[in-house]
Amino acid sequence: MTCMEVIADYGLRSLGIGERLLPRTDFTLCQHFTLIGSGMIWNIYFGVLALAAGFFLSITVAFGKAARNPVARRASTWFIFLFRGSPLFIQFFFAYFAFLSLKQAHPAFDPLTSAAIGATLVLFLNTSAYAGEIFHGALKSIPKGDLEAADAYGITGWKRFRRITFPTMLRLGWPAYTNEAIFLFHATALVFFSGFPAWQQRGDALYYANYFADKTFNPFVPYPILAMYFIMLTLAVISIFGAINRRLTRHLPPERQTRLRFRARQFIR
Repeated sequence: MTCMEVIADYGLRSLGIGERLLPRTDFTLCQHFTLIGSGMIWNIYFGVLALAAGFFLSITVAFGKAARNPVARRASTWFIFLFRGSPLFIQFFFAYFAFLSLKQAHPAFDPLTSAAIGATLVLFLNTSAYAGEIFHGALKSIPKGDLEAADAYGITGWKRFRRITFPTMLRLGWPAYTNEAIFLFHATALVFFSGFPAWQQRGDALYYANYFADKTFNPFVPYPILAMYFIMLTLAVISIFGAINRRLTRHLPPERQTRLRFRARQFIR
């Protein structure tokens, strides 16, 4: 079987398209790259949906934590504390068994037990909490002079929020939010190892890498391939978020613009 035939058979296998049975023996390098790359579709799916929806909730949480209303402030504070204070792995387990209990109570909750919906919901809430804290810090860091200048020019209410508060908050919080986006995509590798089952072996990239490692007893081929795919995904996130950052800081002089560049040490915790 040629490499092109392998790609045709397994390139979209994680979506249920193509060959149903996984290879059992005589694993080739092409099969490693194709199946692990096929699983990356799920990682991108989880990350993009959770990030897109979580951005809006995180903005709401950030302003809720800074609100004068004690109910909104306490609700936002406890939401951030709950999801930042507990491990994501435990959140996946807790959510899956909670969704199973709801499914037993009513079949309408059945979609929540699937990784496509249930795991995405957990990632959405988790990243909303982290990003909410990031944007809350950025909100508190807005120079008071900017707000006082807006008041002096009679810019108040919604107009001040739209033209000064919100864009300044985004600009200040965007570098840290970029790191959160990267860590979110990395966290998607936990989905199929934390309760949510892979239906008909349609797993993510780590699922297939683990499959090859178990069958060949050689982790030094599939896991470096998996790492390479995630590095490529990280570079793509940095490029996209860097373009957005340049858009947010286009009005600033060059010496005040914060540029996002790839530095290996920034990912070392």
